[in-house]
Amino acid sequence: MSDNRVVQQRIDRVVLADGAALSYATVGTGRPLVYVTGWLTHLELSWELAAERALYEALAPGCRLVRYDRAGCGLSPAVDRPASLAFELEQLGAVTAALGEPFDLIGTSMGAPVAVAWAAAHPETVRRLVLYGGWVRGDDLSPPAVREHVLGLDESHWGLGSDVLTDIFAPDADRATRAEVARYQRACSTAATARALLALSYELDVSDLLAQVRAPTLVVHRIDDRAAPVAQAEALAGGIDGAQLALLPGRSHLPYAGDRDELVRVIRRFLGLPVARRRTDGLTARQQEVADLVSQGCTNREIATRLGISERSAEGHVERIRLRLGVRSRAQIATWFSARRGLRELG
Repeated sequence: MSDNRVVQQRIDRVVLADGAALSYATVGTGRPLVYVTGWLTHLELSWELAAERALYEALAPGCRLVRYDRAGCGLSPAVDRPASLAFELEQLGAVTAALGEPFDLIGTSMGAPVAVAWAAAHPETVRRLVLYGGWVRGDDLSPPAVREHVLGLDESHWGLGSDVLTDIFAPDADRATRAEVARYQRACSTAATARALLALSYELDVSDLLAQVRAPTLVVHRIDDRAAPVAQAEALAGGIDGAQLALLPGRSHLPYAGDRDELVRVIRRFLGLPVARRRTDGLTARQQEVADLVSQGCTNREIATRLGISERSAEGHVERIRLRLGVRSRAQIATWFSARRGLRELG
C-alpha cells in the first residue's frame, strides 16, 4: 500500500453555527473515511508521533482520511460550552458537511459511542461504520471510586494523571513511547478540558440508539483492553443488527499501540479497501519458527537447542513476539499461532 512517497496532511477549518472554529485534517484521495478519535487530540502533534502517524498512513491509501480536533483540543480553540454528546455531534456534523457526500465512519474509544449516535441519527450519511475500543455505557467502564480518582488526578495534577492514563491506555508500548504519549496528552489540552472530556466518556450511554443503526458495522476490540472491557464490544455488536465482531489479542486501548498492522488489516478489509500482504502475519521468519516451537510447549532452552541459538537469544525472540502480538504470555502466543495455522489449513 506504500509507494515510498512522503505522505502529507492538509489542515483546514470549519465554523460552527455559534462562530466557534474547528480544525480538521485530510490525508489521501478518494471516498471519505471520517475518523472520530477518543478523548484528546492534536492534529499536528499526532502527525509527529511516529506510532500514531503510522496508523493514519496505513489507513489512508485508497481513501480520504479525515480527522479533526474537537473544541478545546489541539488546533481547535476552547469554547464556553460544556462537553456533551449533542456538542460532539454538532462538531462532527460541521466537519462532515464540508465533505458533501456520504462517508465511511470510524469511532475509536470515546469516538465510538459518538459515531453510534451519529449513524443512528443520520443513516443516509454513513456507508460503513467501524467501532474500535468503544462502549455502550460509560458508567460500566470502571467502578465509581476509580473514576473519581482518575478525574481528580486530571484536575489537580495533570502531569501525574496523564502518566496514569497512558499506562492504562498503552501498557504494551515501550517506555519511551509511553513517555511520549503522556507528554502528547498534556500538550493537547488544559487539565480542565481533559477532565471534562474524560467525564463525558463516563457519561455517554448509547444503549437506546444501537437498534437504530442501519449501516453495515464492524466492532473491533482487543480482548484484554484495560480501559474498555471486552464485554462492552460484545454489547455493541449484539445491539446493532448484523454487526460483525472482531476480537484481537492485546491489552492496549490506543489503536496505534500493540499490533497496529493487524488492526488496520481488519478495518481495511471490512471497508473494501486493498489489504497489503503481510509477511508471516508481521513476524520475521525466525520469529515464526520460535512461535511454532512455543506452540509446541518448548522452553527457551529447548528452542535454543532446536534452532542452534543461545538461550538468551531465544528469550529475546519470545519477548519481541509477545510485544509484536500485544499479548502477555507464552500461552497466548501458542493460542495465536495455533489459530493462524488453522486458518492457513482451511485456506
